[in-house]
This record gives sequence, structure tokens and C-alpha cells, in this order.
Amino acid sequence: MSDVVVLDYGSGNLRSAERALAAAGADVRVTDDLSSAAAADGLVVPGVGAYAACMAGIEALGAGPVIAERVAAGRPVLGICVGMQVLFEYGEEHGVVSKGLGLLPGGVTRLAARRLPHMGWNTVRAPGESVLFGGLPEQSRFYFVHSYAVGDPVALAAAGATVTTAHHDVDFVAAVERGPLSAAQFHPEKSADTGAALLRNWLATLPSGG
Repeated sequence: MSDVVVLDYGSGNLRSAERALAAAGADVRVTDDLSSAAAADGLVVPGVGAYAACMAGIEALGAGPVIAERVAAGRPVLGICVGMQVLFEYGEEHGVVSKGLGLLPGGVTRLAARRLPHMGWNTVRAPGESVLFGGLPEQSRFYFVHSYAVGDPVALAAAGATVTTAHHDVDFVAAVERGPLSAAQFHPEKSADTGAALLRNWLATLPSGG
């Protein structure tokens, strides 16, 4: 059974992620202990709310270097929702640009959509080489709640990432995989059976095999 830490840096949605990972087969705990975050088989970086607030929480905890060191060492990290967004170089909200962790190229900006937030179930388009979506049927649906996203799937793919997209008036990045780093804009822990399958796929990539 994989040892998974859900990083507690003051963001919400921790317990639902914990429950979903436990149901998927992980030995999971929520903690702000950076030694545990560094040592775990897998680290989950959750996030809800504002990009700047999430980055402030990560910086106050001193978690940025731990996340970066895990990725550099090839140790799996999964970002969820704003926890995905902060992995990029910056986020722009209400005209304010906040620096991100810079582990993925590009930035997070407001979706150019008529209706925001983008909230509810939506399908995704995953490439055949995706590990996260392996075995899931085409047109699988996941639960989204967001107004901001990474909007340049082509540039991200050109940087060597496996990019899954969704559409809400415009295309945007729904998930990304690059080396040990995986991330989802949607909430797998709120996405019923498809979300559970995705979490099992991620757990299977961990050193203990899920």
C-alpha cells in the first residue's frame, strides 16, 4: 500500500481528498510536516480558492523547495485544482500577477468564457499515452469548479508534457503529466467512479505500486 501525504498548507478540501485516496487504496494522511511530505511515496498538493492565497500558504509553510526537490528527484507529486495551477510559473487574478512554483512552463489566467465559474461535469480529451487516464473510456466526465486555467495546451505539449484538454467556450488544460509530476484542474475526489479510477492510476505509478 502506497504511503501518500496530502499537504496541509492552509487550503481547504483536504479531507475529501484524503477519503478518496484512502478509498483508492492509499495509506494516506493529511499533514503540514515537511519531512513526511518529502519522504512519502506520493505527495498530493490540493488547493481551492485564490491562486495568491494558496501560494502564500505554501510559502509560509516553506513547502516550495520540498515540492521542487521531490520533482527533481523523480518522486511523484499530484496537484489538484489550484494545487495544479501553482505548479506553473505564475497566476494572474484581478490584474495581480503572483509567482508560482515554476515547475511547469506557462501561466494561469482567466478563462475567456461567457459563463464563469466553469462549474460542473465536463468531458476531457486525453492522449493515448496518458497514464492518468489509462483504461478510462473516451468522453469520461470529471467535476470542475474554476474560473482560471492554463490556456495554452500546445505550448505545454511542446515542452514535453502529456496534456489533456477540456472545452468551456475555449480549450484549456484539464490535466498534465511530465515525469513524476501529475496534475488535474478538475477534482478527482469529487468525480465519482472516473475520479477514483484516475487516482488508482496515479497510485500505481508510486514506488510501492499503489
